Amino acid sequence: MVGKLLLRGMLVGLVAGVLAFAFARVYGEPPVDKAIAFEEQQAQAAGEAPEPEMVSRATQAGIGLATGLLVYGAALGGLFSLVFAYAYGRVGSLGPRGTSALLALLGFLAVIVVPSLKYPANPPAVGNPETIAYRTELFFIMIVVSIAAMVAAVGLAQRLWTRLGAWNASIVAGLAFLVVFALVKAALPDINEVPENFSATVLWQFRVASLGIQLVLWAVVGLGFGGVAERVVAVRDRRGPTRRYA
Repeated sequence: MVGKLLLRGMLVGLVAGVLAFAFARVYGEPPVDKAIAFEEQQAQAAGEAPEPEMVSRATQAGIGLATGLLVYGAALGGLFSLVFAYAYGRVGSLGPRGTSALLALLGFLAVIVVPSLKYPANPPAVGNPETIAYRTELFFIMIVVSIAAMVAAVGLAQRLWTRLGAWNASIVAGLAFLVVFALVKAALPDINEVPENFSATVLWQFRVASLGIQLVLWAVVGLGFGGVAERVVAVRDRRGPTRRYA
């Protein structure tokens, strides 16, 4: 059963990758091109020799971007299916579609939205190359803390479910998550390496496009996997009453 869910999750992830690639080509690549042009202008103004182009821009924006998003989508779908296999039947009386949609929403918030509120994505020409390792470390710390806080919040909601009811328990758990986020956000250092003359419009467009790409991936995986999982679960339930797979 888990193997069937895993395979279908990866296939749904591939579909999500295709749609995310289409979104990225339309909305993500224009601000990237503008950022690269700005970077080249800055280098030229400083009298620096242009760096050799190891991979052409057309390849980066075409097959390179497509490959990256397809691999990412398949990996996301596979991991999502494993989480679903564990969570289904353990998060209330939600069916496969409801469980999948809920997991996608919580995952999108914990993995993408919350870390991006502290350390948003930056286009080329933004960021000091010498601090990339440090910035990456901080970003992953934010992701780990956010995921852990989300898992703890879900556990808290389940413990309070009977005493407070579903709605009130969810509100309390959500507030607890926000408190943890606020404390961690305040504790981690701020990073601002945006050049003073860099276009605020281009920066905004790039960050919105980055979130949009992730939204497409998580929405397609959450909604699409719910549909295919419902068929798998229906077959499983006809063969036996067990609803848990891990």
